[in-house]
Amino acid sequence: MRLSLALLAALLLVNSAEVQRVERTTDAMGATFSVVLYGSDQAAMNQEIDDAFDEVHRLDELLSNYKLASEWSRINREAATHAVVVSPELFQLLSDCIEYSRASEGTFDLTVGPLMRAWGFFGGERRVPSPDQIRDALALVGYQHIQLNALERTVYFDRPGAEIDPGGVGKGYAVDRMVAILRARGSRNALVAASGSSIFGLGNPPDETRGWPISIADPWDHRYNAAQVFLKDMSLSTSGSYEKSFRVGGHRYSHIMDPRRGVPAEGAVQVTVLAPRTIDSEIWAKPYFIQGRDWTAAHKPKSWKVLYCENTAANACSWVE
Repeated sequence: MRLSLALLAALLLVNSAEVQRVERTTDAMGATFSVVLYGSDQAAMNQEIDDAFDEVHRLDELLSNYKLASEWSRINREAATHAVVVSPELFQLLSDCIEYSRASEGTFDLTVGPLMRAWGFFGGERRVPSPDQIRDALALVGYQHIQLNALERTVYFDRPGAEIDPGGVGKGYAVDRMVAILRARGSRNALVAASGSSIFGLGNPPDETRGWPISIADPWDHRYNAAQVFLKDMSLSTSGSYEKSFRVGGHRYSHIMDPRRGVPAEGAVQVTVLAPRTIDSEIWAKPYFIQGRDWTAAHKPKSWKVLYCENTAANACSWVE
């Protein structure tokens, strides 16, 4: 028995020495995407990462609203004048987004762009718009203005001036697609992240069987953590009002907009969602943020975890039961 244990220990040391870590990043979709892999074949791992990065850059060409040649941009240019035929992939994604909008009672909405522009969060000077400006923007907002025809696979806007923005869904969708590519190439242990706010942990790193350790920052003081979790075949996304905000008259306004009322949501300061898919965790972080803790508790799937941070320093972050 002693010889067997000694041999096993020696083999473990050899295998441990062979395990290599590869981490790389690329910029796409206005974010920095990173991949961490562990394995014994560095060349193979780099090829797997190349394939995942090729996928995110392909999606950038499909979903960007800044690239004129993208399908997404073509929809925004033409869909208010005629029905636009789109690829099966994009049609399915838009169909899914409509379902997210219905399920969230309109708090997730691809058409929120005019409101973001009115508040100066899209390339302008940040400001509090007048009631008339909010009313005018709201006239263009509403997922109901996106008309999808499944038979013809077309998209049509029933209101001139309507537009769609991929900002609330693109990163999560891309992370999931990158994970699918890595799985197809044989990866069983990987960490994929988009700008640190949308993350998927595939399997676990070699030294931690619980999964990939992720620290969730305290929204009031980023030197500290509100919680630590382990992602094992699980995603995490965080939305925080501190990401983009401005102050007027001592009041802070954030970029997390309630599309129904035309004003920033103020009930929370940060919401983190853990879900099996990154598209779900990214999308639902904002409706939970807007709708509040009680609504979140009543509507989230039981298997999901949500860390809710109230918009007051007196209340610590806590998990929604």
